[in-house]
Amino acid sequence: MIFNNKQSHEQLISKEWLVTNGLGGYASSTIIGENTRRYHGLLVAAFNPPTQRNVLVSKIEEQLQVNGTNYWLSTNSFPSVTHPEGYKWLESFERKPLPESVFASNTFRLAKTVFMVYKKNTTIVAYDNIGFKPVTLTLNPLYVFRDYHSLFRESGYFDFYTEATENQLKIFPHYGAAPFFVHFTKGQFEAQSSWYNNFEYDQERERGLDFQEDAKSIGTITLDLAVGEKAYLVFSTEEIPTDVNPDILKIQEINRLHALSFDVKDEFLGDLLVSGDQFLVHRQSTDSSTLIAGYHWFTDWGRDTMIAMRGLTIATSKQEISKSILRTFLKYLDQGMLPNRFPDQGEAPEYNTFDATLWLFVVLYEYYEKFKDAAFIAEVLPTLREILEFHIQGTRYNIHTTPEGLLFGGEGLAQLTWMDAKVGDYVVTPRQGCPVEINALWYNALQIYTYFAKTLHLSVDKYATLATQVKSAFQTFFINDKGYLNDVVIPNEYEDDSIRPNQLYAISLPFDLLDKEQCRSVLQFVEESLYTPYGLRSLNMFSQSFKGIYNGNQWQRDTAYHQGTVWAFLWGEYALAYLKVHDYAPAAQQEVREKMETLKRHFYESDCLHGISEIFDGLNPQAGKGCIQQAWSVGMLIKVLIELQAKS
Repeated sequence: MIFNNKQSHEQLISKEWLVTNGLGGYASSTIIGENTRRYHGLLVAAFNPPTQRNVLVSKIEEQLQVNGTNYWLSTNSFPSVTHPEGYKWLESFERKPLPESVFASNTFRLAKTVFMVYKKNTTIVAYDNIGFKPVTLTLNPLYVFRDYHSLFRESGYFDFYTEATENQLKIFPHYGAAPFFVHFTKGQFEAQSSWYNNFEYDQERERGLDFQEDAKSIGTITLDLAVGEKAYLVFSTEEIPTDVNPDILKIQEINRLHALSFDVKDEFLGDLLVSGDQFLVHRQSTDSSTLIAGYHWFTDWGRDTMIAMRGLTIATSKQEISKSILRTFLKYLDQGMLPNRFPDQGEAPEYNTFDATLWLFVVLYEYYEKFKDAAFIAEVLPTLREILEFHIQGTRYNIHTTPEGLLFGGEGLAQLTWMDAKVGDYVVTPRQGCPVEINALWYNALQIYTYFAKTLHLSVDKYATLATQVKSAFQTFFINDKGYLNDVVIPNEYEDDSIRPNQLYAISLPFDLLDKEQCRSVLQFVEESLYTPYGLRSLNMFSQSFKGIYNGNQWQRDTAYHQGTVWAFLWGEYALAYLKVHDYAPAAQQEVREKMETLKRHFYESDCLHGISEIFDGLNPQAGKGCIQQAWSVGMLIKVLIELQAKS
């Protein structure tokens, strides 16, 4: 999809791009190169992959000269002014295979491409004179040195001391800091130290956060480009060999991306596979694979990983990567629980999740159905039994089974389900007790363990009996007389009949808790109450607690997060449930494909180009909100498309 300067400045800065390096590092900005987030930058390096991410290179101020006339190509927002206004020269932007902007007038055409070197904290920016006259470029990279969650301000402490050699700069942000490097394939560097103050980031302002930042210039690189000639800037945390060939690195990256979708006939699926690869990263602490939950600000989360990998690695036949990810999380199993989150700076993992561990069973079931790897299942089966026992007998956060066999959890201010927003000591969606999706997962965990045990010719013992008990209790306590499922219950004490999408898992998961007629009733209720073309609302619009707009400060956003906000990943779960209820009939498959068109347009035309946003407003959803590129949003679409392929 091509975008150009016929659109307004506001429209252009709403479209972003992202490239990644397989380590958790990335480069990202808007299609006109104006940063609108603290998370934007040309080199965001992961120093402890996939965490400890730091922004080193913010952007490049670019000026082009042709026939004695100067043209600014860069764009910035400062207090009360946009300067310069290089977006006016944007002729086009194309995301595939790499982000490429073309700037042009009646006297010049210049292409700018950005990519990263796979498994390196290295970003390369290419400039290609595709016009009919020679041009001169003056490039002024702007540097910061900060954690990617923070902002940078002018300070004498950061002097960015620089050692310059031919075509290479070695930059020390402050005394004692590790250096980073800049290499340019042609041109002259002219040292000139200055600060650029008060860049304003529109997306940060919208989120109610600090939105001004300073950046450091250490000088400019001036170069001449003949017609058809290219020049490269290379930014890296590693010293760059003087004979580095960026042309070859660019070809290698394009070939790597092309191989991800080779032989895929459905173009949308092929592009989703490339998009989904951005989440697959290396975890240094375990020397294994893991999944980033979302860009820009998430790390690897247990729940998100389990859900996302169903589409990103299992449905796509990435067996070894799937096993590596599972082993990453199993290494941290504690008291029968997988971690919910690996913190940014390498502290101890957090275990405040009710469902990540139960999703492990579903993932292993889909893994086995895909690969028939009985040896791996035999390897992990004792661990699965341990998990079941901890949940039956009791583990953290008062997680235990009730006398009826249902799974109960929650105490104090702990938020254990995926609806986990909390502001200070205010818990937005407490859900303590027996949540509906937890018990759907619990039933499936018991059935999956039983299935594995039978497959390996082992005793099924008590778990099959407990599964039967859970199904009976589920029918008794979750099915209400309104045609849908209660969201949370405490048997014989309490029921929350809020209309939420969590009930969908009673249909979509492998082992059924409902009969066919009950499934149809619940699905119809979800469609009528929660469905949007972008995903499912987290609460129906007629609830007194419904929040239709996700915006404002931290309090306003977090109190809307699960109170009506639309979640894109749930569209995939809805589609799977719809197909299952309709027995994958051709008409049902066609219906799902048609309903997918809105998210397809979003992928190609809006927000993060070639990405799927995390969330949308519950009232009139259109613009993507939250993370611009979310793993389970992409992964669930991939899973749906691959299932459609298999059934058609």
